Amino acid sequence: MKAGRIALFVACFTLVAGSIVSLTAQQLPTLFQPQDQPTFRADVTLITNDVIVRDSRGQFVSDLTRDEFAIYEDGVAQEVASLVLIQGGRAYNLQLPAPAPVAEGIILPTARPRNDTAGRVLMLFVDDLHMEAGSTPRIRDLFKRIAKNLVHEGDLFSIVSSGSSSIAIDLTYDRGLLDAAIGRIMGNGMTPTDIIRGPQGARGPSELLYRANVAVQTALSVINVLGQIQHRRKAIIYVSTGYDLNPFEKMRFHESATFGGGRFRLDQMDFQDSADERRVRTNPFMEQSNYAFADLDMSNQIHRLTRAANRANATFYTIDPRGLIAGVDIGEMEGQLDPVQWWDYVQKSQNTLRTLAETTGGFAVVNNNDFDGAIRRIDAETSDYYVVGYYSNNSDPNQWRRRLEISVTRDDVDVWSRTAYELAEPEEPQVAPSR
Repeated sequence: MKAGRIALFVACFTLVAGSIVSLTAQQLPTLFQPQDQPTFRADVTLITNDVIVRDSRGQFVSDLTRDEFAIYEDGVAQEVASLVLIQGGRAYNLQLPAPAPVAEGIILPTARPRNDTAGRVLMLFVDDLHMEAGSTPRIRDLFKRIAKNLVHEGDLFSIVSSGSSSIAIDLTYDRGLLDAAIGRIMGNGMTPTDIIRGPQGARGPSELLYRANVAVQTALSVINVLGQIQHRRKAIIYVSTGYDLNPFEKMRFHESATFGGGRFRLDQMDFQDSADERRVRTNPFMEQSNYAFADLDMSNQIHRLTRAANRANATFYTIDPRGLIAGVDIGEMEGQLDPVQWWDYVQKSQNTLRTLAETTGGFAVVNNNDFDGAIRRIDAETSDYYVVGYYSNNSDPNQWRRRLEISVTRDDVDVWSRTAYELAEPEEPQVAPSR
């Protein structure tokens, strides 16, 4: 009986093995035939740019079509994939982008644009860390003018502060929130006396460095939110007095060497008193190693902001609330503040505001008391424009900076657009802390 079971098992195994061999000889069925193998594709980013077209009389030209636009990236012609007309802050003749050209790779999800098509997108940035407390009434009055003459019904707006005003209102249409936020604005910037007599670190005034980093990081977080909104022009109204990481250098050295009998001096200094002058000689190594790169550090911070704004298709409009600056405040340093160093400080800080605006397609309002005129100009530039999009045919990731040129075929018109953009930096890998 046992031998019979073994014989039956051998017979069944032989039958199954023969079937598999026969099936293999006829070629096993496959899920995909050779000609139908699946192809994995990678998504391509739509690059958008704002374009303002005006005729010889300065009037906005609103009847352009997609075929009348020409886009060149690094001198190579690109195909216009999308065109959106914004007039009076409203979207018309919406021509959404065609499906993106794809390349071999892994399928990536496409970010969904927000469904906000009415009004404009405005971000109000209150850099209260760089505006003195004494300027608070002037700053509030400026924002009241912005609320009245720039933010209209139907506009999507947000207001954020960098410091102690603690304002963080997400994108909203509720103008009542804006009025309440303006009442909370309070300047908390450092005066020249605070900077000169404040704590000094190896990289300059430590408090100034900290405040600049906080302002930049806050602005970057704002830009990241704006980057999620597509096919729209995003305007950042950036109210600040600007940045300088190494102001009043000679006066700071002098103060640190004399305050408390010289116990807080930064380096070895030689003071020579004479009847007609007092000269401060600093250690050359100290000056070069610690402060020579202050301007470069600030340039890098500004570059981070402008690069992020250009990628998000956001434009900086910077406003210095001090308005027209007449001279040094006689109350600073008991009237002993060096006018030359003061004007160097003013010019450097205002230059950072100019750079933020001009490299993102906006303009800076500095040394100017005509805030109403500036607000009207911002209102016009953010109300009438085109948003032109294309998919770059340059797949080289090493070409991180791309030069742009946008023109129209129509004669006797002036065309404004952003002239460059930069690719996003790859995310750095997270490294676990060592023990």
